[in-house]
Formats: sequence, structure tokens, C-alpha cells
Amino acid sequence: MLGKELRELRERKKKQAEEAEPNDEGDTFTAEAVSTKLGFSRSKLSRVEAGEIPLPKLADLEALLDEYGVTELSDRETLLQMQRDSLKSEPVTTFRNVLPSGMPRYLGLERDSVAIRGFENNVVHGLLQDQAYAQALMGSAKIVEERTTDAVERGVQARLERKTLLEGDREVHIILTENTLRTMIGSPAVMRAQYAEIIRLCERDNIEVQIIPENLPTYRAGFCFTVLRFDELDPVVQSDGYRSITMWSKPSDVGQCQRQFDAMAKAAPGPSHTPSFLMELEEKLWK
Repeated sequence: MLGKELRELRERKKKQAEEAEPNDEGDTFTAEAVSTKLGFSRSKLSRVEAGEIPLPKLADLEALLDEYGVTELSDRETLLQMQRDSLKSEPVTTFRNVLPSGMPRYLGLERDSVAIRGFENNVVHGLLQDQAYAQALMGSAKIVEERTTDAVERGVQARLERKTLLEGDREVHIILTENTLRTMIGSPAVMRAQYAEIIRLCERDNIEVQIIPENLPTYRAGFCFTVLRFDELDPVVQSDGYRSITMWSKPSDVGQCQRQFDAMAKAAPGPSHTPSFLMELEEKLWK
């Protein structure tokens, strides 16, 4: 996450330089140029940005932040904390989603993933939600969480924009519990529209959705999680908590979640059963 954020900051600075001096083309902000200027080895920054190596020296990070013009104290502290977290083996928990570059931590990783495997037993997974469902879900928490109408609308828009990830060839496999789909969010009309959206997404070759029936005596994970796989980075696991997002990258933690997912995927009816299951459930509950 630290490497991705540093790359985002450098690319933003490079773009600004190109706009200011079109003939310069931002050459002073290539990874090699910045490394040379700050006295790093030629490949050091590229490897840090790729997540291949950590950045253990605090002074090196301070120098990069100065070079990229990150002056806001709270922004610098966010990145300094990320640097400290990157040197630990424990899970990383953040209470601040938006980083100085404007890139949320988890969404930045999700965007760069090649495969997403998620389990949800509370609400429909965010990647599957349609607009009416997301609106009703976030609107129901507006007063309790003291959100403004504008904040709710921006949250809904962000969720819809996130769904552009489904348009490529990224492998997406989501498992839901029947209880998730029985819980009414908004109104029967909202639920019918949400069922229709899941059925529509199931038609895509790169998307699989499975549902664990309520009466199926099988294993269910005790918490919701999403496993992200990458081409060049090790997989990570994300889980939402109260006012926080927790990320795990230790192989033992990731492996445990992958085994949990595999067990549920093996036991649940296959993805081809999902459309008919939803249509039958709709007939029972929302007609």
C-alpha cells in the first residue's frame, strides 16, 4: 500500500510538471530521476513502488514527501504511519480511508487486482449492489452515523463507479448467504431490482455468484472478507469492521481465508443455480 501511494504521488507530480512545461515531459519525476536526485540506487524507488521491498528508513520517506510537495502535517502523518505499519507483520488497520493522493487504500489495491473473491453474510457485496439498494442501505444509516445527504450521495456514486471493475476480464467470485438476501433493504421493489442486478451480472463470463441456502448444514465463515490477488504482488485479505478496514498480508492469514472461501464454494450450489434461486426467493418474499 505504501508503494502504491508513493507511485500515485510521483505520477501526480510528473503530470503537473508535464502540464507546466510540456517540452520537459516530466522527466525529473521518473522513478529513476527521483532515485538519482535523492541518492538512492537506480532501482530502489521502482522496487518500493512495486511493493517488492520496504522503505525502512524514515529519512528516505521524509525526503520523498518533500520532493512530492506533501506539506500537510496530517497527510504526512498518514504516510508515516503507513511506513511504520509496513515494517510490522500484524494486520494493518486504518481509520482514514482517503490518502493525500485521494486514493482510498483498499480501492487502490482492488483496482490493481486480477482476481477478487469475497464472502458476505450481512449485506449484498458492494461490487454487486445496484443504485437503489446502495441508496437505501446508506440512507438508512444517515441519521445514526450522522451523515449529510451530500455524503450519502457521494458514497452511492463512489460505489457505482467501483463497479466499473466488473467490465474487464478480472475474475470476480462472490459468495452470499441466503440470510443476506432475505434482509429487506429499502422496500420489496428495491430487493427485486437488486436480485435482477445479480442475475444480470451472473451472465458475464468473468463473474460468479454463489448463494449458501439457509437450510444447508455447511461451514460458514464467521466474518465477511475479500481476498485480492495480483500479478506481481502477494495476495491480501480485507475485512470491514466498525469504523475501520483491516488488511492482512501474512501468508498464514491469507491462506486461512482462502481455505474458508474454498470450503464454502465447494459446499454451496454452483453459480449456475443462482438465477433460479433468486427468482424463487423473489416469488416467496417480494411479490
